[in-house]
Amino acid sequence: MHLKQLASIVLFLSCVLSWAQEPPSKGGRQINIVYGANFTKDEAQFPGASIFSRDDERQVQFEHQGADLWCDIAIFYAEENRLKAIGNIRMQQGDSIEMNSGKMDYDGNSKLAKAWEKVDLTNGQMTLTTDTLYFDRENQKAYYNSGGKVVDSANVLTSKIGTYFMTPKKYQFQRQVHIDNPDYIIDSEQLDYYTTSKNAYMYGPSTITGEEYKIYCERGFYDTKIEQGYGIKNTRIDYDNKIIEGDSLYFDKASEFASATNNIKITDTINNGVIRAHYAEVHKAKDSVFATKRAVSISLVEKDSLYMHGDTLMVTGKAESRILRAFRNAKFYKTDLSGKCDSIHFDETTGITQLIKDPIIWNVENQITGDSIHLISDMETEKLDSLKVIENAFIISLDTIGGIGYNQAKGINLYGKFIENELKIIDLVKNTELVYYIYNDDQELIGVNKSKCSKIRLEMANNDIEDITFFVQPDGDIFPQDQWSQQSQKLQGFIWRGDERIMSKDEIFDEDDNNIQLVKIRGIDNPIDIDAEENERQNNENDPLNKVVAQPNTKATKPKKPVLTKKEQNP
Repeated sequence: MHLKQLASIVLFLSCVLSWAQEPPSKGGRQINIVYGANFTKDEAQFPGASIFSRDDERQVQFEHQGADLWCDIAIFYAEENRLKAIGNIRMQQGDSIEMNSGKMDYDGNSKLAKAWEKVDLTNGQMTLTTDTLYFDRENQKAYYNSGGKVVDSANVLTSKIGTYFMTPKKYQFQRQVHIDNPDYIIDSEQLDYYTTSKNAYMYGPSTITGEEYKIYCERGFYDTKIEQGYGIKNTRIDYDNKIIEGDSLYFDKASEFASATNNIKITDTINNGVIRAHYAEVHKAKDSVFATKRAVSISLVEKDSLYMHGDTLMVTGKAESRILRAFRNAKFYKTDLSGKCDSIHFDETTGITQLIKDPIIWNVENQITGDSIHLISDMETEKLDSLKVIENAFIISLDTIGGIGYNQAKGINLYGKFIENELKIIDLVKNTELVYYIYNDDQELIGVNKSKCSKIRLEMANNDIEDITFFVQPDGDIFPQDQWSQQSQKLQGFIWRGDERIMSKDEIFDEDDNNIQLVKIRGIDNPIDIDAEENERQNNENDPLNKVVAQPNTKATKPKKPVLTKKEQNP
């Protein structure tokens, strides 16, 4: 044996004995050498350090509190209980965590590793790559601040800042967070991602863009495996040629379903219609929208907005052939036309709006009633074209000149014609009767015309009767005021309902509509404990009873479980 080799062995053994005798500084357990291979010292460049390098058979290997480290060269400071590793570094913790890099600093007292140069970390389910990674073994987390990428079986995730928490197997990404998936893309300012469940929780401005939808929110949840989730706070979904906005939105790609809660606005981008409500559902496969809780449909008619309300609104059918229904306590309003009934049915293909069960409309000062009322629009111009009142037609207007009575006309049916959105011609047919106050040019009352015939035509100007034509054996006379009894002033069936007239868009809502108590949505005002919510979600998914409840439901009572707790659903 050469003298130089013998000296190296003696020096190596003395170093090992000194490490065994010296307690680690700051209370940490000493880093142990498993395989040292070649040993040298360089006091000029690395004072107090022992230098180990690999041999032809093995790399240098160290062990520290459940973690093993392999490298080509190790500069070990025994007294400070730290080392520098260089070349083909691999750190293994347990059976799952493995980190590789070109260089690494490791402190045995704080159990903190800093790795750089082509760093990757894997747990068997995902791989993280970055330029520089900090591995905090004391708190079981790894983090980067200069950009990183995570790849798992479902997604590719990138961000400027990222932290991996090993116990819940969760990433917290910050700044320019981006998820690439073959079916969608997610961009967010902050996103928590669980590697086992593939669930993502978003904070700050966040966008999910799929093949047929786009979701925006500032807080939200998304199951990246099945493309299902919810958004809260300034939420919006672009879906099925509709823009859905609300305090809370739920979306499920598989069932082609979306729902919204509180302060909702649904915009039909093709027909330029709007629905507002406090709960709504969109069913893509059925081309339908369901809305309730102060629901109102808003559409443009001749540069004038038409507001339509019901306890429930439904829109069904393809674009340009849709049907709008308003159920129970239905009302509508535009500046020169308003009305109410039990339900409203509008068919876009025919342009017919049907007012069903006890309908009444007000056209400026004219009150019109009947068993059924149809408003017909011109299909080309989309202007209001005509009016039909079927069975028991009755039109009444206050005598605005003298203010002493009511002009009235009735018949079996009524047919009206609109010209430039103004009711110009009214035809009453079958068993018609008329009561009309006649004035001279000086606005002095001449008398009251009371007549009967088979048909009456009223020609209107400035929303008042300009001319009256009687058809087929009219029978009537003009009576002076002093010969006109109070009882004779009203035709049989006369009911004046002026106090019910809808004078503004706000009057389509009743007291119950205006006093709706909105459900409380968890997370809008206060942060959510994401780890607790994820645990609850995983427990629910593992419970077969909850799997049934979580299925989408087309009814208004559909549970919005991802958004609201049971307590908050019933505040």
